[in-house]
Amino acid sequence: MPSPEFFQVLPVADALALFDQHWQPQPPAETIATASALDRILAADVHSPEQVPAFRKSTVDGYAVRGSDTFGASQSLPAFLRLRGELRMGEAPRDDIDAGEALLIHTGGMLPASADAVVMLEHAQTINEGEIEILRAAAPGENVIQAGEDVAAGALVLPRRHRLRPQDIGGLLAVGIHEVEALSRPRVGILSCGDELAPPEASLRPGMVRDINAYTLSALAEKHGAAPLRLGIAADAIEDYRQRAQAGFAACDILLLSAGSSVSARDYTRDVINGLGEPGVLQHGLATKPGKPTIIAVCEKKPVIGLPGNPVSALLVARQLLPHLIGRYLGRRPEPPATKKARLSQRVASVTGREDWLPVKLTRADDGETLAQPVFGKSNLIFTLIDADGLLRVPLNTGGYESGSIVDIERI
Repeated sequence: MPSPEFFQVLPVADALALFDQHWQPQPPAETIATASALDRILAADVHSPEQVPAFRKSTVDGYAVRGSDTFGASQSLPAFLRLRGELRMGEAPRDDIDAGEALLIHTGGMLPASADAVVMLEHAQTINEGEIEILRAAAPGENVIQAGEDVAAGALVLPRRHRLRPQDIGGLLAVGIHEVEALSRPRVGILSCGDELAPPEASLRPGMVRDINAYTLSALAEKHGAAPLRLGIAADAIEDYRQRAQAGFAACDILLLSAGSSVSARDYTRDVINGLGEPGVLQHGLATKPGKPTIIAVCEKKPVIGLPGNPVSALLVARQLLPHLIGRYLGRRPEPPATKKARLSQRVASVTGREDWLPVKLTRADDGETLAQPVFGKSNLIFTLIDADGLLRVPLNTGGYESGSIVDIERI
């Protein structure tokens, strides 16, 4: 294992492969209300306990008829039918219709057993109170949804590992499934470390800064389907750091340690991580900027990441690692970020051997073309990201991009 003073960097993709080699998550399932299950991941296949629709129903406002009674009907030679009455919504037909009869029905209404078609209102007209004429023939099954046509009883509704969308919630409730088995969301513990850190609500003393990493990382975790667990702030003292890390590690499924991962005499993070269990630190140093001093570890079958304390560095490197871990826990690949083509407004240089991420602001030229303007600033200012519309990725060993290059911008 490389020493903390002279670590060798590893591409992010290789670091993710290390996690995959050493971590095989087995998330538990829990029963939750369907109505509150948006974006949750199904733990098992879901089959319909009933058919949908449960009865034959009309797709239009019109007249339920026997199709054979309308054969040959036209504008010039209409078919005359006796009107049996009206079926109100939410009611079942009390009687069947006999040959030569019709029943006024509304969209979604239940057809009488003897009716096999529905004539649209515009294809019929009233002659008198008890009689109508049909101006167009209706074939059996026309304007009718058969029972079970949408979903048959016992049919697979949604497969395991499916992420529930709004329409899925409606579909499950439509067949009477008011509870589902969903994978438990991974608990992502976030521990900040540093004597200079204070909670966001605190009044700052000289030399203090507010801890924002715990909150940006929590938001990132929640966005990707995890349950964040903020573990507070550890002091720059090895025992306090170790105790808080051990307590947080026991309470979570993925642990993020923010700060203390840079190469310095006060770096306790490697020792703290290795004290959490085997195999411990797998890699110290990623070929990415920002985020080079990041630590990759697996301890007792749980992933642990030592992140830089720099707010921009911590967020951007976590953005590359955490969605993969959450997706692996839930058995799903993370959705790729949305991208947009843009023309780079100025040259961007990059050092060979690392991947660079640069905030950019998107504007529109007079001819409608999208332009990407790099947002430069001190690397520890979160406002460089707030002012940005996206991120430009400069791949390993490309040396950067020339002004005017067409590039892909990841939207943020």
